[in-house]
Amino acid sequence: MAVIDTAELCARLIRFDTSNYGDGKSAGERDIADYIHGLLMDAGYDALILGPTPDRSSVVVRVPGTDRALPGLLVHAHLDVVPAEPEQWTVDPFAGTISDGYVWGRGASDMKDMVAMTLATLLRWAAEGSGPRRDVVVAFVADEEDKGDYGALWLAAEHPELFRGVEAAIGESGGVPSLLTSEAGAEVRLYPVAAAERGTLHMRVTATGTSGHGSRPNADNAVTHLIGALHRVTEHAWPIVLTPTVRAYLDQTSAALGFAADLESDSGIEAAVDRLGDAGTVARTTIRCSATPTVLDAGYKVNVIPGTASAELDVRCLPGTEEQTLAVLDDLLGPRITRRFLSHQPPVEAPIDSPWFRAMRDALQRHDPAAVVVPRCLGGGTDAKAFAPLGIACYGFSPQGADPEGRTSDGVHGVDERVPVHGLRTGQVILQDFLTHV
Repeated sequence: MAVIDTAELCARLIRFDTSNYGDGKSAGERDIADYIHGLLMDAGYDALILGPTPDRSSVVVRVPGTDRALPGLLVHAHLDVVPAEPEQWTVDPFAGTISDGYVWGRGASDMKDMVAMTLATLLRWAAEGSGPRRDVVVAFVADEEDKGDYGALWLAAEHPELFRGVEAAIGESGGVPSLLTSEAGAEVRLYPVAAAERGTLHMRVTATGTSGHGSRPNADNAVTHLIGALHRVTEHAWPIVLTPTVRAYLDQTSAALGFAADLESDSGIEAAVDRLGDAGTVARTTIRCSATPTVLDAGYKVNVIPGTASAELDVRCLPGTEEQTLAVLDDLLGPRITRRFLSHQPPVEAPIDSPWFRAMRDALQRHDPAAVVVPRCLGGGTDAKAFAPLGIACYGFSPQGADPEGRTSDGVHGVDERVPVHGLRTGQVILQDFLTHV
């Protein structure tokens, strides 16, 4: 069969509107799963379509390696996207337009680019009669843009046998070049690879009080109890915590830019983050835990004091800090507040001195000898949190090559999302190189 160009394949995938609206509502996941499944079956793979409902479908395939004794590797990429507001875009977000050196559309860089690169690699292996050294399990999953209950979490819970023998995984958020300038004025191409993620502890907190008439104030007001608790949470200064991944990122990135970072004091760490410029943006959110109120729900009539008031908190904790984070949060909320998890996905951290990390670095440097490959921690989360409890070391590695004219991916979860064509095509070559030789 003819091999589809990676950029064109990405554009085709974008044309499936797979918007995830949350609360179990989505579009198009079964349609795109059927398309991918058909391509894989036509190429000779024994692929599966799986999901808790027919509409919330994922595709899983195991590609046997030439040495079945080696530990397996998982590649996961999600098929759903966040919704788009077409009136704000300069192109149709689901047209899959290729122009000006970019592939445009919702999901172009989150993460139908990785879906396209992975799928193109599988199709090239089939066309060439080649494949990997070790078993490679590929999971194209639903529902990453919500809680994962219909995608990766469901697969890990209901079908752990699909991942038997898998030791490591790669997914989104890593291997994409950032163009920086050193202290001496030289260009530095930094390729961060995710090796950790802060935990996602979404929760609903509820205050109780005495209901009554709005004209007769009382001290036991659920709304004021809640407001006080949220004020304490938002005013709390979370301490700096340097995990091994974040320490390595700050140290190695600082060295690449030509200065030595003082990582033994809070002031030195803050100064190092500031000095990194754009490269410090992610680091700033990963040197501390955080708790952010995002939703409020209280009352039903202006002249009635409600008996309960609730809020939702987006709590993120660093690896190794979950127990302490929850203890601090309970102290801040106080005795009048109860909490329950809406989503509880603990932090993950994979070794940065592993053969897996070295193999990713080597693959990048084979195609860009000047690549500076560093580990990083993500402030948010990915489907890695679903697969890590299976004993899988999870990394973020969906590589791109540096665009010769300086184009970069942009618009993730925003307007005019796009990925450079050159970066996408080169990324597929890097990915195939890594998966073939790791």
